[in-house]
Amino acid sequence: MTQTQTQTQTRAIVRHLGGESGHRSFFGGSHSKTRLALLGLFIIGGMVITVLAGWPGLLVGLVGVAVTLLVTARTHRGTIAERARKRRRWKQRVSSGTDAFDPYDVGEFDQREQAARVAKGREGKWAALRALAAMRANPDGADGMGWLQYGRGVAGIAWHAPVGERGYLSVVFAVTGQLRGIESTSVMSRAAEAWGAFLASRAVPSVLVEDVQTVTRVLPADTALQEFWVLNSLDLSAPADAIASYEEVLRRTGDGAMVQRHFITIKWPLTPAFYDAARKYGEGRDGWRGLMREEIASARRGLTEARLGHVDVLSARQVAAVVLHQQNPSRPIDYVADVHPSRLGVASHDEFSAHVVSGTDPATGEAVEWWHRTAKIEARALATAPRTQLWMLDLVIGRDLPFVRSVSFHIHLVPAGEAKAAAQRDLVRDQAEAISKSEAGRVDLDETGTAMSASKRRRIDLRAGTGHQGAAWVGYVTISARSRDELARASRQLEETCSTGLGIEYLDWQDSYQAAASGTTWPIGRGISATDTSFSARVYRVLAGKSEKEAIS
Repeated sequence: MTQTQTQTQTRAIVRHLGGESGHRSFFGGSHSKTRLALLGLFIIGGMVITVLAGWPGLLVGLVGVAVTLLVTARTHRGTIAERARKRRRWKQRVSSGTDAFDPYDVGEFDQREQAARVAKGREGKWAALRALAAMRANPDGADGMGWLQYGRGVAGIAWHAPVGERGYLSVVFAVTGQLRGIESTSVMSRAAEAWGAFLASRAVPSVLVEDVQTVTRVLPADTALQEFWVLNSLDLSAPADAIASYEEVLRRTGDGAMVQRHFITIKWPLTPAFYDAARKYGEGRDGWRGLMREEIASARRGLTEARLGHVDVLSARQVAAVVLHQQNPSRPIDYVADVHPSRLGVASHDEFSAHVVSGTDPATGEAVEWWHRTAKIEARALATAPRTQLWMLDLVIGRDLPFVRSVSFHIHLVPAGEAKAAAQRDLVRDQAEAISKSEAGRVDLDETGTAMSASKRRRIDLRAGTGHQGAAWVGYVTISARSRDELARASRQLEETCSTGLGIEYLDWQDSYQAAASGTTWPIGRGISATDTSFSARVYRVLAGKSEKEAIS
C-alpha cells in the first residue's frame, strides 16, 4: 500500500496534514515508479532508435512520453493506468474463481477436487475449477494468518505470513478511549501528548515494534446488558407502568443510536533483531512466546500511560469474534461461543465494488447478507489545513452516517534519524524544483510550495531534542449495508461527509479486490508496508548488527 510521510509529535496539538503523498523522486515531485520507469524507457529508447534509424526514433520517443504522461496523470478517480489495472485484475479474479470464498472443509474439498477431474466440456471444467479455487483456509483479508498462541484466557498472538511480504506477529488491545463525555481542552491536550509519546517511544531503533493500527468499530447500540441487569434486579412488586416505562427508555435510547468500540493492534516484524532477542528467552517458538510476554506487558503499560482508558489484551477467540462480526455484523461483536481461532472466514463473493458476505443471525438462525465496501484515505487526498486530534470526529460519531462502519489508521514508525534524513532530502529537492521553475519563468501552481512547506515542517519537528520520531500513515474506511442499494447510498453519504466535514477531497475506493481490502480495517495489521529506507539507513542498520552473545539483553 502507498504510504505518506508525516511525523509523530508529543507536544503540538494542532498540526498540518495533507499535501504530501510520499518522498520526492530524483527528478523532483512524488511521481509514481511506473511513470518514471516508462518515461526513462521511452526517452532512452527514443535516443537509441534515433541514432540507428533517424527521425522515426525521435517520433517514437515523443509519442511514448506523451502517452505515458496522459495515462499516468492523477485525477480524483485515479489514473487511466490504474483503472485499466483494476479491470484487468477483476477479469483475472473472475476467471480463476478467487472472487468467491468458501471456508475450507476437508470432505467438501475432496468432492470438489473429484468433480474438477471428471468435469466435461470447457464450461463445465471452468465452473468446477472455480468452485475448487473458492475453497480456501483463510479469507482474502487475512491471507497467510495463523496463531503463535491461541489458548483460552491468554493473549492471542497472531502469526502472519502474507504472500510477498515480511512475516510479523500481532496482538490486539481493546481500549475504552481517551475521552468520555465532555472534557476540557487541557484534558484533550494531555491525551494527545500521551498518545504521541507512546508512538515516539516505540519508534526508536532498539524497540522491536514496527507498526501500530487503530480501529474504531461503529455499530448500533446493544441494550442486552441493560436488559440482563433488569431481569436480575427487577423488584417483583414493581408497578407494571414503571416496568413498561423502563422498556420504553431502553427502546428510545437504542433506536438509531451508534456506539464505538476501539482496538489497538501492535505489530512485531520477524526480523533478525527479533530472532536474536527471542533466543535470550528460550529455544524456538518457546523463546518467541517468552519474548512476546514481555513485549505485551510493556505495550499494555504504554497504552495505559497514553490515557487510552481501560486496556485489555484480547485472546485469539476474541480477535476471531471481532473479525467474524466485521464480516457479518448480525453477530454480536463479543459472541465467542461458536468461535475457533483457525476459522476466520464467512462464505462470501465479490462484485467489482463490493464484498458480499452470506451468513446467519445467531439470535434467530435466519440467513442474512451483508455488503461491504472499503476506501483508502491518503495524505494526497487531504486539503492542507491545520487539524486537531478530533478532525475525524464526524466520521466516527456523525449522526448523518447511520450505517455500520470501521475506521482504521495504520502508523508505520520511523526512527528520527531516518525521518530527519528523508525530510532533508525532500526539502533540498523541493527547493531545487522551485528555483528551476523560477529561472524557467514558469508559474508554480502551489504544488511545489505546498510540498516545500510540508518538508520544512517535518524538518523543524524532527530537530534534535524534541523527542519526535517519524511515521508514515494511511487510513481505511469500510462501510456495511444490507443490500446493494443501501451500500450505494452509504457510499455517497460517506463521500459527502468526508469532503464537506473532514477536508478529504476524494476517497480511493479499493474496487476489484474488495474482499482483500476488507482486511485493512480488521484488527490484524493489514494495509501498510514498510517505507523504503535510504541506502545510508540500511548500511547503518547493518553496522549496528545484533546484540552480543554474552549480553543479558
